[in-house]
Amino acid sequence: MAVSWAERTSAFSRSPSRFLSGTTAEAFLAELLRELRDDRASYSVKVLLLSPLCEHPTLLCPSDSVGEETALELMSVFTQCPQCPKSVQFHCHLLLALTSVLVCTSCVNGRSRASQDFLDLLLQIAQDTGDLHGDGALRSLRATACDCLRELEACCPGLLSQRLELLGGLRHKETSKLHQAYAGLHTLVIRNAVYQLAQETGAGADHLKALLGGNTSVAWEAEQDSDLMNNKDSSILSSLILGPMSTAPTLQTGPDCKELRSVLSSLLEESYLLTPLCQAALLHRLIEVVAMVPGVPPAIFRAQLLRLLGTSEVCLLHSTLLMKCAFTDSLFSAEDEAFILKRLVVLSQHPLLSTPEKLFYMDCILHFPENRPISCGDGDESLPVLLTPQLSSALLPTVFNDSATMLARLNLLSLVYLEEGEGEGDGEEGKGLAYLYEHLTSLLRIVENGGSREIVVTFFRAAFLFLYYFCHVESYSKGLTEKLCELYLRHTHLAPHLINLADQTQDRLSESNWAVGLLRALQGVITEAPLAQLTLQDFSWHLKMLSRVAEEGEIPQCSTLNFLSSIITPSSSSLCVSGDWRLGNSVLGVCQRLLVHPTLDSLLIPLADILQHLACRYGDTDIQDHARLYYTLLTTLSREKLAGVLAQGASEGGRQVKKRSLSCIMAESEGLTGVLTVHQTEKPIFRLVELDDSELREEKQTDHESDLNTNETQKCPGEASAAVEAYRAQFHHPGFPSEITLHYQLTHTEAHDSRFDQLFSIRLHFTLTDDHYEELCDISVPCLFRERPSPVVKLRLKPRRPYPTTLHASAIFTTQDGLSWHTLLPDVRVSFQQAFMPLPAPTTWGTGSKLNVFEGLWDEICSESGEKDQADCTTSLFCCQLEEAALGALLEKHFLPYLISDPSHEEEFKVLFFLPPRSHMLLKIRSKEDAVHFSIATDNWQLLPHTSSFLLTVTSSQEDR
Repeated sequence: MAVSWAERTSAFSRSPSRFLSGTTAEAFLAELLRELRDDRASYSVKVLLLSPLCEHPTLLCPSDSVGEETALELMSVFTQCPQCPKSVQFHCHLLLALTSVLVCTSCVNGRSRASQDFLDLLLQIAQDTGDLHGDGALRSLRATACDCLRELEACCPGLLSQRLELLGGLRHKETSKLHQAYAGLHTLVIRNAVYQLAQETGAGADHLKALLGGNTSVAWEAEQDSDLMNNKDSSILSSLILGPMSTAPTLQTGPDCKELRSVLSSLLEESYLLTPLCQAALLHRLIEVVAMVPGVPPAIFRAQLLRLLGTSEVCLLHSTLLMKCAFTDSLFSAEDEAFILKRLVVLSQHPLLSTPEKLFYMDCILHFPENRPISCGDGDESLPVLLTPQLSSALLPTVFNDSATMLARLNLLSLVYLEEGEGEGDGEEGKGLAYLYEHLTSLLRIVENGGSREIVVTFFRAAFLFLYYFCHVESYSKGLTEKLCELYLRHTHLAPHLINLADQTQDRLSESNWAVGLLRALQGVITEAPLAQLTLQDFSWHLKMLSRVAEEGEIPQCSTLNFLSSIITPSSSSLCVSGDWRLGNSVLGVCQRLLVHPTLDSLLIPLADILQHLACRYGDTDIQDHARLYYTLLTTLSREKLAGVLAQGASEGGRQVKKRSLSCIMAESEGLTGVLTVHQTEKPIFRLVELDDSELREEKQTDHESDLNTNETQKCPGEASAAVEAYRAQFHHPGFPSEITLHYQLTHTEAHDSRFDQLFSIRLHFTLTDDHYEELCDISVPCLFRERPSPVVKLRLKPRRPYPTTLHASAIFTTQDGLSWHTLLPDVRVSFQQAFMPLPAPTTWGTGSKLNVFEGLWDEICSESGEKDQADCTTSLFCCQLEEAALGALLEKHFLPYLISDPSHEEEFKVLFFLPPRSHMLLKIRSKEDAVHFSIATDNWQLLPHTSSFLLTVTSSQEDR
């Protein structure tokens, strides 16, 4: 039973929707309740059964009525279950499940009878102190009941407001660790009750006194306005500490509220007994109460300040700051304020504190609640007046700080020096700014010397922060521009970071022209760099950068055009002839932005020359087509129409909206984006299917033999050792096979999409997943029609090691409507046996000569005097049970092209596999009484695992037959 329910509840928790697809919520809930009532089920199983109700109550109880019925059933189970130490955990989980069901199905807000009964049950459990002199086993039940009451009060504020006297009495009487739970519950109920009184018109001291001394039933049975529970503010309350510039709802009680002051003083006196987190929660609620009742002076917290100001607990210091935010100078003196600020500075750089703690303290400085704030504050970071450069000097950033701390310190100190002055003087602020710039320079040098990715990101974030505050200081902003240009020339792969820095600076500092200046400087260093020293990767990054530069209408583009012309001219560069698609696409990306540049009139002739050159000379058809289209648009449309087509919606001369696509061509034009973009298919459109190439294999072998026939060594000696030497002489012949050719049929997948019935200009690209083979060249297929026979693709593989491998395949093609598409193909599996080839020998060598080679190789591998390194040679034995007919079928199907001996000789069959580049695997197959023995000899011991796997596969298939 336990195992079955464990599996079912686990399946429900993993995926409730999938679980309920095989049944209904009503049926599953009925099973759970029935099993919970079963006395034969153990308590551990019953605890497991309650987990679905605790985790997903709304799925199992979709309506309030179902929720109430379920709650009544669970309370019935609770009542019938005997109270004993063994059942305590089950009772605790049962209370939690009841709370989840009643809260999530709105039965509590709906004042249902089940909710009232459950509250009475919880209060009864909370008052049961029968475990005070026992072993404490039942104490956890009271703790759970207290937690459930607190959850109900939080979800339905004011629910227990008529039970404040009872809750206060329970708190006073409790001497165990449960005192903490009762104190938290009592505080929450007081806060919610005062808040609701403050919302009522005409409420005052008498109402508050009656509330504190009340001990009637729950709120919905009290004599009070029924609208109170339906008020929109009766939902879960958020924090009421709004700061000195805002006000919380107040309850005008006058000076006569000694009952409330007595309760608050009692709670504060006992607060030191609580854990730090519970103390913080209690203080938070009491701060809200005092803020809502002007008759209670904030000085009631004065006795706690000495302890709180010296605390090392984060949560308690945060409560102190909340207290200061609420009461300012009515509780905190100027000396207190200065002490707190100095303490925050000390804690922000304390070596024994963790990084998150120090970051929190720095954030507290940035949002410090001053006694008399200068600004209203709308959530933005601002500095307290008392934070001087001298006080904050302990927080100067260093290169030894972690990234988060360094950036936080830089941000804080930047604000400090910005508040002190412009930063160009000789005073303290000038020295501080100089230090920050020197720190930024140190980071740059680390990046320059090959810093990690984290350091690179940190540097550019720090550079943005520095510019955000001090972009107006020209001596530093110009110096930073020069250093960034030098950094880029050494590390062109940082182009994305520089582009992002320019974008963010331009967006956040719209009044500054620094980003344009940086881009203009980068254009200069790129176009003046010697082309001979640039790599293909450098060209790619340079073009991305120049594409961003071309978006700025203020920057002249003549030097960019000269650079483009120089890299595609055959006399100075071979890039155009190489036909690299990505490089050509990057060049077109720059040209596209130049087509909508405000100074296009002056760029017309050189830009047209570049596009014409690409259309006629570039070594990629796709790039030629796009360049031809650009050239046509440039030479036939007016500037206004061209701008309307290519830059629809972009402001003239301003930074254009960038849209990323694979081709990055004309991304702003809705009408032409589809034509000029390489689209990505959602599913594979076609696949490669392996052909049974036995006939093709014979043709391939004939080709190798004809190539080898040109060798002078036409006849093979009769002796085995001499035959091997003659065979090895073929190794250096140009016609000796070094690659394998696999034949695949290119066919459509089963998924039918009429858009892809006729495909043209298919370019297949293969990516290796290991280093067993040389890189493959792309393969072009003219067309693929669904209604026509599928074309055959020859895949030529040049092995480094003839092992099984997997190829990732993709393709770019064009559909009948002219759109270009990119698709992924299913992986191509190259098996071990696909590398097998017959012995490569001239046609003049007969069977006897090949047998001599076989015997010579076998003897060399098995003996100790082989010419080949003996460490690579090895022998092995594979055995299996096969009938005589099955063995014959096996030989005919899998070994016939590689058979050296006469098939009519039934005692022993000799098979020789040649595996490029120069490996051999020899088999002697004999049928014994008990099994068929495959004796294996190879000059490459690493082939043995693959050989065993191959033999196991082919023999198993024969055994199954």
